[in-house]
Amino acid sequence: MEVRITDDIRYIGVNDYDVDLFEGQYMLENGMAYNSYLILDEKVAVMDTADKIAVDRWFANLEAALDGRTPDYLIVHHLEPDHSAGIDALCEKYHGLQIVCSDGALRMFPNFCDTPVSRVKSVKEGDTLCLGAHTLTFYMAPMIHWPEVMVSYDSKDKVLFSADAFGKFGTVDADEGWSCEARRYYFNIVGKYGKQVENLLKKAENLDIDFICPLHGPVLSETIPEVMKLYKTWSAYEPEDRGVFIACASIHGNTLEAAEYLKEALENKGCPRVAFADLTRDDIAECVEDAFRHSHLVLMASSYDAGVFAPMSDYLHHLITKTFRNRTVALVENTSWAPSAIKTMKAELEKMQGITVLDKTVSIKTRVTDAVKAELDELAEELLKTV
Repeated sequence: MEVRITDDIRYIGVNDYDVDLFEGQYMLENGMAYNSYLILDEKVAVMDTADKIAVDRWFANLEAALDGRTPDYLIVHHLEPDHSAGIDALCEKYHGLQIVCSDGALRMFPNFCDTPVSRVKSVKEGDTLCLGAHTLTFYMAPMIHWPEVMVSYDSKDKVLFSADAFGKFGTVDADEGWSCEARRYYFNIVGKYGKQVENLLKKAENLDIDFICPLHGPVLSETIPEVMKLYKTWSAYEPEDRGVFIACASIHGNTLEAAEYLKEALENKGCPRVAFADLTRDDIAECVEDAFRHSHLVLMASSYDAGVFAPMSDYLHHLITKTFRNRTVALVENTSWAPSAIKTMKAELEKMQGITVLDKTVSIKTRVTDAVKAELDELAEELLKTV
């Protein structure tokens, strides 16, 4: 699919409508886009390639957009396989093509490609490449989300080629807003590296940007201020919304009943936003996203094997891995004989930074009685004091 972004810049990426799993773990409802771009100037630059399942279609898009011209450069912003699978085929056809990448990518290059490294030129922070009317300036963006990542800025058309930054799940033409799937993408793909994202945002603030061209998701233009604002919030680990996210892991349904009661109690008491997830069934990536989105988190789980029920244990592992922090958390357990869930969850939360655990906890003895509901009402009141 060739789309004109500016007079000289084309989108030549591929939408994959069939893929239902990204990186072997993230569920996709609306496929995935593997983005690539072409700059047609005195010199011609290809901006990244595509995933192996899309290389043939990507190559067809490239050839159509070239319309007989020969590319001079391939700019590799990110070497991950979903963006580099077309490198060898491109270099095999165009023998004079030079690859441009970061020092880190050059070191990693033989792990991904058979093309000789003699055809690769590495660049550093602030280096430029003149194509004619267009000049690219390169900025290093390590750990967003691999160590070799860089971005480039075209000063003529004011375009930031942003690698995986500002991307999202879904095809380019998916009938959905940007923020929801971009949020899930950010916290699960990039979210661990907030400091590095902040560093990139500082560089971007000094650029006059009319277009952001990421490697996944749509090209951004009118919404750039909103997108930058969200990225600042996300990278600082600040809540996007004041509200409560309830994450529940129930074995026989009693803990789930308690979670539904707490959700209703919070809503009836005027909580500005309440979200809920069943950790035994719902997408874990969305549950990670919702924990970061909200200011308050309630963890509700059964005691199990002197610890906590496995879906909650797995969820806590994901939060630790993504450096969840700076939130207020409440704990509820269900136990028939030996309470262990609260103790286990609290120990895991102690591994995270800036977590405030409420003193008020609730320990359910199997069934949700009137006494338990009264305690859940009290917990709702405690949460609302700081929401």
